[in-house]
Amino acid sequence: MCLAVLLLPTMNAMAKFLAAEYPLIQIVWARFAGHLVAMILLFWPKFGWRLFQSRRYGLQFGRSGVMFVSNTAFIAGLPLLHLATASAIMFTAPLMVAALSVPLLGERVGPRRWVAVLVGFIGVLIVVRPGGDVANLGAVLIGTSAACFAIYQIMTRTVVAHDPPEVTIIYTAVVATIAMSCVLPFSYQLPTNLLDIMLFAGLGVLGGLGQYFVVKALQYGPASAVSPFYYGDILIAAVLGYLIFGAFPDAWTWTGAAVIIASGLYLAHRESQRQTRA
Repeated sequence: MCLAVLLLPTMNAMAKFLAAEYPLIQIVWARFAGHLVAMILLFWPKFGWRLFQSRRYGLQFGRSGVMFVSNTAFIAGLPLLHLATASAIMFTAPLMVAALSVPLLGERVGPRRWVAVLVGFIGVLIVVRPGGDVANLGAVLIGTSAACFAIYQIMTRTVVAHDPPEVTIIYTAVVATIAMSCVLPFSYQLPTNLLDIMLFAGLGVLGGLGQYFVVKALQYGPASAVSPFYYGDILIAAVLGYLIFGAFPDAWTWTGAAVIIASGLYLAHRESQRQTRA
């Protein structure tokens, strides 16, 4: 999970940097096509054609489509927000998972967990400050990304019982790669320098490896134990945002992020207790 926390904010910083000059379609295509190619090259020697053999094709393609929407909304919102602010809003995904697990998974969520979810969303209000500078289209796009990512996580929890992580990480990128490849010729801008070429190539590699490390972390340890490490994302994002874009989160962003993280950690603690009792 620590490796994922290092790679994913770096990928986000690269996407934000490229978004200043290149079309959104091209960046999203590079993110997923690179992911797909890199993961196939990495796992083909061991799995071969088994990489594409799933027991739940419908669920895999649906999950891939939701991830496509989530990443597209996130990359579209990045130019409008600081990296750390975007990361803080994305931290609401675990809170949404807790809320959506009731209608989608039939799980029971007690009053304490509902209070934690509510407090977490109050933290979001502190970050975006409705009526302030942050509450703009960027916040809406990142919030949409977080909601889709929560659905993606719930679908992932279902599919891991049927397919190995290597198959799942391949299908994560399939829908977006196909969809963006169809429209890329109509919105393509030739990279102007070697740095941009390297950044485009790195998007998919870092994104694919980062997502794979998250899946493997959840395979090796319970979510309540490994998920809290994910909150280190905001520290990496803050450092990268300052070094690359000269932007550092204000006190309101840090305060709201702390509230969201505290809510997420409490939910992880309650989940650990529930699993222990079970």
